[in-house]
Amino acid sequence: MPTVLERLNYALQHALQTDERVYLLGEDILDPYGGAFKVTRGLSSQFPERVLTTPISESALIGICNGMALRGLHPVAEIMFGDFVTLIADQLINHAAKFRWMYNEQVRVPVVVRTPMGGRRGYGPTHSQSLEKLFLGIPGLTVLAPNSLGDPAELLEAAIQQDETPILFVEHKLLYTRPMLESGHGDLQDWVVTRSQGSFPTFTLRISPAESSAITIATYGYNFELARAAALELAYEHEIFAEIVLFSQISPFELSPLFDSLRRTKRLLTVEEGTLTLGWGAEVASQSAAVLPQAKIGRVAALNLPVANARSLEDAILPSQEKIIQMALELIK
Repeated sequence: MPTVLERLNYALQHALQTDERVYLLGEDILDPYGGAFKVTRGLSSQFPERVLTTPISESALIGICNGMALRGLHPVAEIMFGDFVTLIADQLINHAAKFRWMYNEQVRVPVVVRTPMGGRRGYGPTHSQSLEKLFLGIPGLTVLAPNSLGDPAELLEAAIQQDETPILFVEHKLLYTRPMLESGHGDLQDWVVTRSQGSFPTFTLRISPAESSAITIATYGYNFELARAAALELAYEHEIFAEIVLFSQISPFELSPLFDSLRRTKRLLTVEEGTLTLGWGAEVASQSAAVLPQAKIGRVAALNLPVANARSLEDAILPSQEKIIQMALELIK
């Protein structure tokens, strides 16, 4: 099976090949380097006039992309590390996301900003964060996160081709080398998978042939790998069956598939790699509690600390399979 990185590279190649409006901009994305994580490898050789390297100025990069989008192009920007999205906040939040309303629906800014997020690589406090929560809930801005179940190529191409909204496309670093999963085969042979409609789907997974589930685990991106491993251990070691609700779109919030699962289980556990306080899971929990006040809710996220370089400290700070199991067992009591 292809890896997530290979599918993302294919999506960019196919978008450039089939749509002359698509441009790719970023720092150090030209061959032979091909980007810090090699997602753009080979593209500048094939499309030298539309794959453009830029100076080290993230704000200027997104400002240029905003202007291109206003003129009818579909620019895709790569921010080398997700930690640097703080430098594009003004261009993305106060410009790209607002222009359609500021100019009375006469313009659109369909820029796509791709960036690797997350830790577990020993890169330390300023290259390991998951900062996507800073961009959630911004009117006019969509935030997507690929995973190993839904095809990242389909997700990225749908993001590039849409004409309505700027999109922040969050790629966890550890996903790049992960092989794609196929429902009913390999690592998913024990799971029944359903998918919501639309270009940015939500997946619901339950262990087969479990008759009923005791807890719903909501997550996105790489943490699906941890949640899946934890759910299998809960089933085989504790005879507790979980459903996993896996989101591709993490903002705006569309939680109907989660509510459907939660009505069956009455227990919710959210899992994310951003820091615990005021995170994605907090809003998911709040909306879930409003719909099902009787539900028991728990959260697993990173500690409210910078991500350390040392592997032992990094592991202690970030979510883990063990922490998910521990919290699930507490909710089951």
